[in-house]
Amino acid sequence: MLLRLQQAAVPGRLLPLTGELAAGQLLHVAGPNGAGKSTLLSVIAGLQPASGTVLLDEQPLSDWNGAAMARVRGWLPQQQAPLNQMPVWHYLRLHLKQAGGQTDDRLSTLLKRLQLQDKLSRSLTRLSGGEWQRVRLAAVCVQIDPHINPHGRLLILDEPMTALDIAPAKSGGRSDCRPVRGGHQRYRQQSRPQPQPATGGSGLADG
Repeated sequence: MLLRLQQAAVPGRLLPLTGELAAGQLLHVAGPNGAGKSTLLSVIAGLQPASGTVLLDEQPLSDWNGAAMARVRGWLPQQQAPLNQMPVWHYLRLHLKQAGGQTDDRLSTLLKRLQLQDKLSRSLTRLSGGEWQRVRLAAVCVQIDPHINPHGRLLILDEPMTALDIAPAKSGGRSDCRPVRGGHQRYRQQSRPQPQPATGGSGLADG
């Protein structure tokens, strides 16, 4: 099992949750504001301390160091300011430390789907809000694409459609990270309730 939660909780922010999910499953976390959706995703990402037990590949998250976690887990937080004035291509390159043989083809496909081909030389600080969100999506997707990084296992997206232009937003749900879906666990928070896939840990779907 890729991920297991046993009574995972954050006092005042997240009630105890128990569940498990296998590689290849896709879970949408839906609920009202303040329900603990982002807190849950932060716990799963290993960035929010929690009581109970959270296991990734049967290993407690507390045993994973930052470098090891970055090899297997991609994380898109809800908000993130541009790092500095580096160009888009440089920012994407920072997420390709585990790059393998199909990097160019996979990256080219993703850039086309997210309409970023003409933005590679632009400074991060000169991007619109929607452009920056698409760059962030591209970066986290290539980080754990199994054809680029054979260690990639888990992709967590918190409000990935926020600030996107209308056209990218319409296609984003189908293709934002489509190249990396196979063999991965993907968590994606949505602001609107929608049907939930049946899983062994249904509690994870309504955080």
